[in-house]
Amino acid sequence: MKSSLFLRRSLISAFSRPSRHRNSDGLSNACSRCWRQQRQQARLAHTPADDPNWISVADNPSKPVRTGQKHGPGLIILALIPITAFALGTWQVQRLDWKTKLITTFEDRLLKPPLPLPPAVDPEAISEFDYRRVYAKGHFRHDQEMLIGPRMYEGKDGYLVITPLERGDGESTILINRGWIPKSLENQRQRPQGLPQGEVVVEGLLRSPWKKNMFTPENKPEEGKFYFPDVKQMAELTGSQPIWIEETMVPELLEQYRREANGIPIGRAPEVNLRNNHTQYIFTW
Repeated sequence: MKSSLFLRRSLISAFSRPSRHRNSDGLSNACSRCWRQQRQQARLAHTPADDPNWISVADNPSKPVRTGQKHGPGLIILALIPITAFALGTWQVQRLDWKTKLITTFEDRLLKPPLPLPPAVDPEAISEFDYRRVYAKGHFRHDQEMLIGPRMYEGKDGYLVITPLERGDGESTILINRGWIPKSLENQRQRPQGLPQGEVVVEGLLRSPWKKNMFTPENKPEEGKFYFPDVKQMAELTGSQPIWIEETMVPELLEQYRREANGIPIGRAPEVNLRNNHTQYIFTW
């Protein structure tokens, strides 16, 4: 009897234990769901505006792009390039027209017979007779000779020989650019044939004074060094008029060799030697 009662109690105890575990798990699950709901509600209750460092879009709106806003320097430079090229091209067209007409005028003067140079020449009127063929008589003042250089001719180094021409009574002394000699014959003693004595007749081109470019050094007349023909300066040194004549000769090869070997200055050809590169500049721009 006692044994059956004990067995019954054991069975009741065995079946009652799982029931207590199930109640415990249910309570645990309910607590977990409650905790998750509280966390979710806490997250929903916390907004970005609660952060003191947070900036709203409404507080800092984006700036709209305006069509009238100033452009950067790069775009302005790009816009100026074609405008500048067009302006320079137009200017070169005008220069081409001017240079072409000037060369035509000089070539027309070369076709006229040479004129005797008057006793006194007005320096202000030289521009009206530039490239005009003239001739003059007188005696060379070799003691006042000036050499301009260095000057290249046919790939050789040398000098231009400038000699005052002393004319007759009542006539002014003028400057003659006799032509080129090699550097090896710089000393007059080495070229006696290039120093004609007595009266001579010089035919050449009446030219306007040259203009020095920015790369040419200044003359040093006190040292006898001349790098460009400063006509006014040379005239003052020699007591001459600032009149510049470039002696001409027929450009024959054998005659050039003879003159070069004997120290006789090689004169220039009677032609217009102005450079006209404006057509090339037009296509460049």
